[in-house]
Amino acid sequence: MSRNLIVKDVSRETFERLEIYAGLLEKWNPKINLVSKSTIPALWDRHILDSAQIYALAGQFDHWVDLGSGGGFPGLVAAIYGAERSPEASFTLIESDQRKCAFLRTVARETGLNVTILAKRVEEVAPQQANILSARALASLDMLLGFAERHLSADGMALFPKGARWKAEVDEAETHWRFHWEEVRSRTEDEAVILKIGGIARVAA
Repeated sequence: MSRNLIVKDVSRETFERLEIYAGLLEKWNPKINLVSKSTIPALWDRHILDSAQIYALAGQFDHWVDLGSGGGFPGLVAAIYGAERSPEASFTLIESDQRKCAFLRTVARETGLNVTILAKRVEEVAPQQANILSARALASLDMLLGFAERHLSADGMALFPKGARWKAEVDEAETHWRFHWEEVRSRTEDEAVILKIGGIARVAA
């Protein structure tokens, strides 16, 4: 079970924060639909471990920005891991839904996380100059690269989990963008990958 895998990999403090987060998500989910109800029994595998594997790809960074954070995946999980492993880094979560922002702020308060939560649309937020940019189940890769052009630093890296159609999304995006990419196979879902992307520039018209 993923919960047991995680507890072996993190400190007691980090695991306690993850448990608080999981408990709050189960409490709030019936009211504001943070994640699909059907995935709650597999919360640790489907959402927490899935987000932890994204954090593991980040390397060193100063500013992590998560777009369309929703229930906090992967942004809040990254912030929980980062509280111990990247203590000097800052985390910014962007989410336009005010109710979901209230949930994110509650988790941050209850777990003692120092995160910035912006209750705005991604395209309305001032450029963030992120070293790491993440987004999970938010938009097509083509659209995500537009967000990355705005919010990612010149030498930053985007980490975008994608499902079985990931290669088709890459092919589509390459008609509008130049970028270098690498796929990392997901540990939690067959045929899914995490795309590591950098060097983003628009294709000249």
